[in-house]
Amino acid sequence: MTERRLPDMWVDPEDDPRETGIETVGEKATLVDYLRRYRLTLEMKCEGLDAEQLARRSVPPSTMSLLGLVRHLAKVEHTWFRRVMGEENIPRLYWSEDDRDLDFNGAVADPVVVADAWATWRREVAHAETYVEAAPSLDATAVHAGETYVLRDVLVHMVEEYARHVGHADLLRECIDGRTGQ
Repeated sequence: MTERRLPDMWVDPEDDPRETGIETVGEKATLVDYLRRYRLTLEMKCEGLDAEQLARRSVPPSTMSLLGLVRHLAKVEHTWFRRVMGEENIPRLYWSEDDRDLDFNGAVADPVVVADAWATWRREVAHAETYVEAAPSLDATAVHAGETYVLRDVLVHMVEEYARHVGHADLLRECIDGRTGQ
């Protein structure tokens, strides 16, 4: 960890990759930018940790870990932007009939599992970004399991999903090495 000018913050404001200096204008740009910031925050909270630290559970009996969150959010991206909005008939990620919480339960301290989780998450984020960019409007709809979904609602849900789990990531990281921050 490099020495920071403001040691009580995660990064100094001028070094914060979430800040682009570009003003967001419009509903779509605002939603996309909030989601981009939360995705970057997840990466920041996991930065510099080894497989054991990433897989470390919060408190028994919880299965929550930073690695589990990466896998869970990959699954969420996959579900909403491929299976629901993309209407792809493909298997779920990190899920089985026997273990519906495979995203967390399978988050074990193995460098191969960590590499797979990050590669999967990045692939699903890239797909989601491409999907949203190509969408004709936020009113784009899809039908999944007999329900109609609107892209605007999915993006708001994704912001909410990341906001909740980045809060979890804050606490998990603090338990691992004491780091706290914005």
